[in-house]
Amino acid sequence: MPQNEIDICEGEGGGVHGSASPFSHPDGHKARFLAALKRFVIVFLTLVIFITTTGFAVFHSQKEAPAQPIDFSHKVHTGDHQISCLYCHTNARRSPVAGIPSVQLCMGCHKITAADRPEVRKLKEFWDRQEPIPWVKIFGQPDFVAFSHVAHVRADVACENCHGPIQTMDRVHRAVDMTMDRCLSCHRDRQASIDCVTCHK
Repeated sequence: MPQNEIDICEGEGGGVHGSASPFSHPDGHKARFLAALKRFVIVFLTLVIFITTTGFAVFHSQKEAPAQPIDFSHKVHTGDHQISCLYCHTNARRSPVAGIPSVQLCMGCHKITAADRPEVRKLKEFWDRQEPIPWVKIFGQPDFVAFSHVAHVRADVACENCHGPIQTMDRVHRAVDMTMDRCLSCHRDRQASIDCVTCHK
C-alpha cells in the first residue's frame, strides 16, 4: 500500500502530515453534519406542512360561513336597509367588545317587521322562551391581543376595515386576514401608536 494511503488511514485526523480531510472518516465530522442536516430538514418540513395545513386559523380568513341558529342576513339589514352597524352592536360605542345584539333589541323591530317570515318566527321562539340565541362566533382575537372596538369607533375606523364587506354578506364569514402586519400597516397609515403595549397588554 502506498505511504499516502497508509497515512490517511492512520488514527483520528491522520494523513500526510496530519492534513487529511476530517470527512475521510465515516464516523467523523461529515457523518455528524449529515445527521444534523437530516434532523433540520425533517423539522423544517414538519413546520412547513403544519403551517400550510392549519393556515394559522386564528388570524386567517374563514372563507366558509358557518351555519347559524337563525339565517340572519347582514346584506338585508346593513346593505339593503342601510341600518348602521352601531344600531345593533351598540356596545361598540362604549366598550372594547362590540358584543352580539340581544333578542330584545331584535324584537324591537321584528314584533311588527317581517313577523310572518320563518327566520323571524325562530327569533320569536327564543324571545318567548327568554333564551339568548346561540350564535356561532365568527370574529375574535387571541388572548394576547387587546383589541378595543370603542377606540376604533372613536377614531372613525369603518367596520369594513376589519370585518370586510359585511353589507354584501347574507352569511357572515371572515373576509379579512387580521394579521399583525395588517394592523400595523393601518396604524402607520393613520399615524396611530405602534407601541407594543397599545395592542398587547
